[in-house]
Amino acid sequence: MDQSLYSYSLIVALPLMLFFGFHLLLAQAPPKKDFSNFLLSRRTIGVALLILALNYTVHLFFGIRITNINATILLNLSTYFICYWLFSAAMMTLLDHRYVTKARFCRHTILWISFSVSSYIVSLLPSTGKIQDIGTSVLAAILMIYGILLSVQLLRTYTKSIKMFNNTHSDDIGAYIRWMSIFTYWAIGFGVSCGLLTFLPNEYVFLWILSSIPFYIYLYCCYQNYVLFYERVEKAFEEDLNTYVQEDDTDSPAENTDDGNTPAYYPDISRRIRAWMDNKGYLQPGITLNELSTQLCTNRTYLSDYINNVYKRNFRDWITDLRLEYAKRLMKQQPRQRIQEISEASGFLSSSHFTRTFSAKEGCSPVRWRNRIQVMQQ
Repeated sequence: MDQSLYSYSLIVALPLMLFFGFHLLLAQAPPKKDFSNFLLSRRTIGVALLILALNYTVHLFFGIRITNINATILLNLSTYFICYWLFSAAMMTLLDHRYVTKARFCRHTILWISFSVSSYIVSLLPSTGKIQDIGTSVLAAILMIYGILLSVQLLRTYTKSIKMFNNTHSDDIGAYIRWMSIFTYWAIGFGVSCGLLTFLPNEYVFLWILSSIPFYIYLYCCYQNYVLFYERVEKAFEEDLNTYVQEDDTDSPAENTDDGNTPAYYPDISRRIRAWMDNKGYLQPGITLNELSTQLCTNRTYLSDYINNVYKRNFRDWITDLRLEYAKRLMKQQPRQRIQEISEASGFLSSSHFTRTFSAKEGCSPVRWRNRIQVMQQ
C-alpha cells in the first residue's frame, strides 16, 4: 500500500471535515423561532460530519488500515450506519417537523448499537477461513439496505412536499428545496458505494477518501445557501399544514354531486373563476390557493379539486400558463417593451424565472419568440 497517498488523502479530508462539522454545529442562525427546525437539521448534519471526522482521525493517527484491515472495514460500516440515520434525519427535519421524535431516535439508536455489537462480534471471529468475510459481507448488505430504505422514505416525503407546494402556491417553492433531492440521490450513490469502496484494495483506498470531499462541500454550500430561502419555505409549510388541519372536518368533494359525475359546486366555482380571470387576478405576485379560495368565497379543497380536474393542471402550472399567455399578448401588443417590464407586469417575481419558464414551455427565449412573431406579422 502507498502509505503516502493514503496519509495525504486523510490530511486533506480531515481539516475540511472538522471545519464543516464544527461550523454547521456551532454557527449562529437568525434569532427567530422559525429557524429552530433549520438549526436542528444543520446541527444534526454537523454531528454526522464530526463522527466521520473522528473515523478519519482514527485512520490517520492509528493506522488501523495497515495493521488490521478487517477491523477497519467493520469500524467503517458501524460509522456509516449511524451517519446514514443522521443524514436522513437532518433532511427529514426540514420536510417534516414531526419526524424526529424520542421514540424514533431511540429505535434507530438501538439499531445502530445492535449493528455495532454485531460488527464487534464479527471482528472476533477467526480471520482465517471465510467465516469473518461472510459476516462482514452480510453486515455490508444490511448497511446498504438500511441506507436505501432511509433514502426511499426521504424521497417520498420530498415528492409529497413538492406536490403540495405545486398545488397550493403560484411561485415555484419547490425550487428552494430541490437541492435535497439532488443531495439524496448523490447520498444514495455515495452511501452505497461507501459500503463497497471500503473493501477496496489498500493501494486504492485513497480514492475512497478523496471522493467524499466534493460530496461534503456540496452539502455544506447547500446549507449555507438554504438559510436564505428557509423562512419562505417554512412559511409555506406552516400555511399548508394549518389549512389541511382546518379542512379535516369538511365534506369531501366527492360527496357533493348533482348527477353522480360532476360535483354540484363546479358551476358556481366556474362562474367565479371566469370573473376572476377576466379581472386578471392571476397577475397578483405570489398568490396562493388559500388566498384565491378566500377571494372566490369558496372552500380551498373544492377549488383545488376543480382546477385539477377541469384544467388538468396543478395550481402552480395553471397560474403559470395564464401568466405566460398574458405575457405573450403583451409582447405582441408592446414589441418595444423590455422583457423585465413584461415579466413584472405578468406577475413573475423575477425576469430570470420568467425567461426560464417561458423557454421551457415555448422552446425558445422570450426575445427570440417575440422576434419570430414580428417577422411573421410583417
